[in-house]
Amino acid sequence: MTPATRQEVLGLYRKVLQIAKNWQSASGQIEDTMREKEYIRNEARTLFRKNKNVTDPKLIKQCIEECEARIEIGLHYNIPYPRPIHLPPMGLAHKQGRTLRHQEKLRKISKPIYLKSHDEIS
Repeated sequence: MTPATRQEVLGLYRKVLQIAKNWQSASGQIEDTMREKEYIRNEARTLFRKNKNVTDPKLIKQCIEECEARIEIGLHYNIPYPRPIHLPPMGLAHKQGRTLRHQEKLRKISKPIYLKSHDEIS
């Protein structure tokens, strides 16, 4: 990892922790706010630790883009949790009947960037 990339990643980590520190839940209740703050901190800690040994520049760039997307979506909707996508079970299948393996590949490709690491953790 280059020093510039390292600084960018550390800056993102600090930004996420700062967001968690100042977070207010949409409901305005203290219990919800505390739960959401803890979720943001735990999610950041888990993902950054999981990816600390990544050395491929393309994968690092992808992780940075995912982090930035999750920050923007979380701040915009005031929801710290990843927004789910709703695809019908066989909604991407071609009319002539594709195999299940191809169906799973299409689902993986269609997953938004902000959900790439979510299923791997939860």
